[in-house]
Amino acid sequence: MGSRREQIRMTDAEVVAFLAAEKTMAVATLGPSGRPHLTALWYVPDGVTLSTWTYAASQKVANLRRAAQATVLVEAGESYEELRGVSLECDVEVIEDEAGVVRIGGAILHRYSGSEEAATAGAQFIRAQAAKRVGLVLRPTKVVSWDHRKLGGGY
Repeated sequence: MGSRREQIRMTDAEVVAFLAAEKTMAVATLGPSGRPHLTALWYVPDGVTLSTWTYAASQKVANLRRAAQATVLVEAGESYEELRGVSLECDVEVIEDEAGVVRIGGAILHRYSGSEEAATAGAQFIRAQAAKRVGLVLRPTKVVSWDHRKLGGGY
C-alpha cells in the first residue's frame, strides 16, 4: 500500500475535472515587502492552465510585473474527509492587448452567467471594462493535488 500522500493524489484527469467544476481560485503573488498578497478570482480553465482578468492598476498586477509568478489554490470540502484541492505553482503571462483581454473577459462572463445569451448581451460591458483591465494566463510549472474522499473516511 502506498503512502497517504499517494492515496489522496488526484489523477491528471481528476485535476482537470476538479478545476472545471470549481469556480474560485485564491491567487498568491509576492508584494513589494516580500509578503504574499492573496486574492480570490474567478477563472476559466483550459486543462490546468487558468485564465482570468483583473484591473491593470491592482496590487496583484504590480506584483506580477515585478515577478511573473503566482501560486494558485482551488479547494472544496466542508469537513476533513471531504477536503480536496489543487495547488498550482504558475508562470503568469500578463495580457495587455485589448482583443486578448476581451476574449478572456467574455469567457469569464460566459462561464459564470451560464448562458451564451447573457455573454452576448454583456459584450458591450466587456469591451468597456477591457480598457482598464489586463488578462492573466496562469501556466502551471508544478501541480499538487489531494482528495481526502479517497481515504473512505479513514485517517
